[in-house]
Amino acid sequence: MPGPDTASVVDRSDGDLAREVAGSPAGQASAAEGELYRRFARRIRLFGLRHLHDDMAADDLAQQVMLIAIERLRAGEIRNPDEIGSFILSTSRMVAGGLKRTERRRQHLRQRVEIESMDLPVDVHVFDADRIRPCLGSLRDRERMILLLTFYAERSAAEIAEAMRMTAGAVRVARHRAVAAMRECLEAGRPA
Repeated sequence: MPGPDTASVVDRSDGDLAREVAGSPAGQASAAEGELYRRFARRIRLFGLRHLHDDMAADDLAQQVMLIAIERLRAGEIRNPDEIGSFILSTSRMVAGGLKRTERRRQHLRQRVEIESMDLPVDVHVFDADRIRPCLGSLRDRERMILLLTFYAERSAAEIAEAMRMTAGAVRVARHRAVAAMRECLEAGRPA
């Protein structure tokens, strides 16, 4: 808390707030952190809207960038606290660029394995497409892509891991969970 002869948090410069965050005890939130967040989160969100074109992605960007800034301040990794604004802007650019690259990779994978354009077998004894499509659609993108690459494109865990930039073990775990979710979804749709 500011003393009687100390300016309130709102009246202090960005650099002063950054220095206070850097000097605060570990694990203890300060009013300076809240004020830094209040000052910069909206700007980061607007930057995210302009570059990511998605409300939720812009909100995530603001949270992620402010978390990075506060963690770096606490760790003493920001050399010049007076330039915290520049650090936050450059971090916003890097994180937004990473999010855009991730989305481009996902779109590329989706294009390679189009769910809607799949010619599913019509033999109802082998495959019930009307029951499978909604269950497959309810999975997260990553799990759906892993199942499609495994069973439709007949790719190994190592090949999928390379394409999706994961480890083969992570692919096998995600595939196991996705198969369990599909089984649960399909069984829930069966008449009792």
